[in-house]
Amino acid sequence: MTGRIRNPWIVVAAYNEAPVVGSVVSGIRRAGYAVVVVDDGSSDRTGDVALLAGAVVVRHPVNLGQGAALQTGIDYALERRADALVTFDADGQHSPVAIAALLAAIEQPGIDFALGSRFLTGATTNLPASRRILLSAAIWFTRASTGLPVTDTHNGLRAMSARGARAISLRQNRMAHASEILHQIAQSRLRFVEVPVNIEYSAYSLGKGQRITDALAILIDLFARRLYR
Repeated sequence: MTGRIRNPWIVVAAYNEAPVVGSVVSGIRRAGYAVVVVDDGSSDRTGDVALLAGAVVVRHPVNLGQGAALQTGIDYALERRADALVTFDADGQHSPVAIAALLAAIEQPGIDFALGSRFLTGATTNLPASRRILLSAAIWFTRASTGLPVTDTHNGLRAMSARGARAISLRQNRMAHASEILHQIAQSRLRFVEVPVNIEYSAYSLGKGQRITDALAILIDLFARRLYR
């Protein structure tokens, strides 16, 4: 590795992703990175496929949700003395090419988080209009509640230094963890930058985790939790 980052780890939370997780892990490994896949109680061969592709695999005996799986992966990477880590989705919509740009961003002095944004100059392929509207609402909500001037919210591509990772403690086990991370970044007062990334929506990824009902559920969940704190 170049610069001050010597031991980065890529963290992948996966639930029933056997059809694609092998190619995801292979792409990350070809790019030269160590990767831990947290098999979040899958009922298919997700963990076995990831292991064969070159990942370290940590298994949850039951499905706990993406937030919990990411926290397990973050903890694992820190235990292996990671000086930086990148969270990366398991459904094939992210490109390993983005990893280097995210890590380069947190090599800047004083930067502890690099947040991928599909709405800067990065290309976004096949993003449904309904999804774009709900993401815009989530961006507005996050800006209003955190004060962070972000251009994207529920983007699983993000990098953090070891110091940044230690400031993250996910309690939202389900999809609302993405906004929880932004709230914790705001509370930590550590600096962040946004990095343009390409997100490619496929029929598979849309079917797995990008349905409009999922996005709406995130907004409702976040609003209810803030209201009844």
